[in-house]
Amino acid sequence: MNSLQEFDSSSNNNNFSVLPLSSPSAGSSSTSSPPQPQPPPPQPLPSTPNTLSRYENQKRRDWNTFGQYLRNHRPPLSLSRCSGAHVLEFLRYLDQFGKTKVHTQLCPFFGHPNPPAPCPCPLRQAWGSLDALIGRLRAAFEENGGKPEANPFGARAVRLYLREVRDSQAKARGISYEKKKRKRPQPQPQPQSQPQPPSSTTGSNNNMNL
Repeated sequence: MNSLQEFDSSSNNNNFSVLPLSSPSAGSSSTSSPPQPQPPPPQPLPSTPNTLSRYENQKRRDWNTFGQYLRNHRPPLSLSRCSGAHVLEFLRYLDQFGKTKVHTQLCPFFGHPNPPAPCPCPLRQAWGSLDALIGRLRAAFEENGGKPEANPFGARAVRLYLREVRDSQAKARGISYEKKKRKRPQPQPQPQSQPQPPSSTTGSNNNMNL
């Protein structure tokens, strides 16, 4: 992924063919020559550890998925012409693969966090999944040469859409996403210093001076 115009498609071309080992024919004779020593079997190559983190792998898959979505767009759309509206189309397109039940207002389980029975309400992408996806795509856009001020994943329309999805899913499922304010610890009142009674040594010194 070196430019905004190119998306990594090398993962689709890494198909390696394994050639079968050649075996001697059944009619060949080996009585005229002594048997040759067999070479040792090939040792398996040590597996190279994956240097990319789980976040980086997921970010690369998301970037490739969005690139494929743009290529399949009708008409095909280049990333340089992509706007926040196209990002919203992509998020709505992903809803068909969602696994989160979002109840409609006519559903008797609307606002119920744990419905006791199934219902015909549609499945949607969870707000948390969409929010994390946009964060990864926003970072991938800038890592591939995009300017932060032209990042379609950080558009105001995308932020408003995510907020709307969060609020609607919170009402439909009876889940509150409001952040609780942390209570600051109140300073403990320091005890006031009480006056110390005069020591006996001071009185004894005064009597000695008389």
